[in-house]
Amino acid sequence: MTTASHASTPARSTYDVVIIGGAMLGSSTAWFLSNNPDFDGSILVVEKDPTYENCSTSHTNSCMRQQFSSELNVRISQFAAEFVKNFKDQLGRAEWVPELSIHNFGYMYLADNEAFADSLRQSQKVQTAAGAGTRLMSPEEIAQAYPFYNVDDIVLGSHNLVDEGFWDGSAVFDGWRRSARQNGVEYIANEVVSMSRNPAGSKIESITLKSGEVIACGKVVNASGPRAVLTSRMAGIEIPVEPRKRFSWVFSAEQPLDRDLPLTIDPSGVHVRENGGGTYQCGGHADIDPAVDYDDFEMDHSLWETHVWPVLASRIPQFESIKVISEWAGHYAMNTFDHNAITGPHTLVENFIFLNGFSGHGLQQSPAMGRGTAELLTYGEYRSLDLSPFNYERIERDQPFVELAVI
Repeated sequence: MTTASHASTPARSTYDVVIIGGAMLGSSTAWFLSNNPDFDGSILVVEKDPTYENCSTSHTNSCMRQQFSSELNVRISQFAAEFVKNFKDQLGRAEWVPELSIHNFGYMYLADNEAFADSLRQSQKVQTAAGAGTRLMSPEEIAQAYPFYNVDDIVLGSHNLVDEGFWDGSAVFDGWRRSARQNGVEYIANEVVSMSRNPAGSKIESITLKSGEVIACGKVVNASGPRAVLTSRMAGIEIPVEPRKRFSWVFSAEQPLDRDLPLTIDPSGVHVRENGGGTYQCGGHADIDPAVDYDDFEMDHSLWETHVWPVLASRIPQFESIKVISEWAGHYAMNTFDHNAITGPHTLVENFIFLNGFSGHGLQQSPAMGRGTAELLTYGEYRSLDLSPFNYERIERDQPFVELAVI
């Protein structure tokens, strides 16, 4: 992932749109907005760390799936798949833009009890109705297609080889940032430390930067990842988003598998996928999963020894002998209310727009969410795909829009 140089001081004192957070979702919105011929305003993206070293975008598995429990999330991933496969065309076939594809090893959900199996069956109906290629598999069918699995305790599997797997999220991120800047979007390396509202409290009038500048703004987009509530509190708004630690490991196997490994979600919650060249990537988290400090990226080394490796070796016996190559901890921006994104405007502060709480789905949902947010900013409504079920107002109404398929 390349890092573009950013000035720290904005060129202007007023902007039509200020996006707080320049990672995947902020840059998606900036690109779609600046690429919309019906939008001719000014855009400022404020990113506190332009190296993006600890942002969720840098710690992602960079995979996409259509195996969700709600039709809207399936549709969002379908758009992402088409966008990625046509990325060069989307960015005008510029010479520097790569041709991208999806490595379709698919996701394999494994159920070890009837309750989970029934959940997979219900979700598969939703997915196939939306045009996804999800297939339910018996233990015998799983063993025939992927003989390396131990399926002694498995009741059912759910798998899809169409537009599910790994994609180059870094290339899309870099492409959006570079193209957005070419379109006139201004990125600065700075931090928003406060906001001011009008006397009625219905609009954000300005933001104040850490360096002291006060910037007037037409609309504000909160794309602050796990720090979303810190940004919303400046506008006097609470949202149920908090950082949850997620651990990742890349390992090599003494006996590599003879075919691609689907991104396998073990009933324990441990997941593992093909990484290429005889290497694999896996992830998981502790059973006790509290909110953590925003700067806490310390590894829990005992988790590998006591939980993750034993699960891998049990599920895939060839992984009894493996060697960890690299490891890291990242954060989910977890929406504790219903594990779905929070989008749209605030009910009172009408020019404060949410793009938060993706609960691990942000990278794969970024094309549709950036497009939708850009439409909202331009037209005052969603036009391509109705994202209103994610709007903030459901939080106030205490009406969860629950997503069951959260890893």
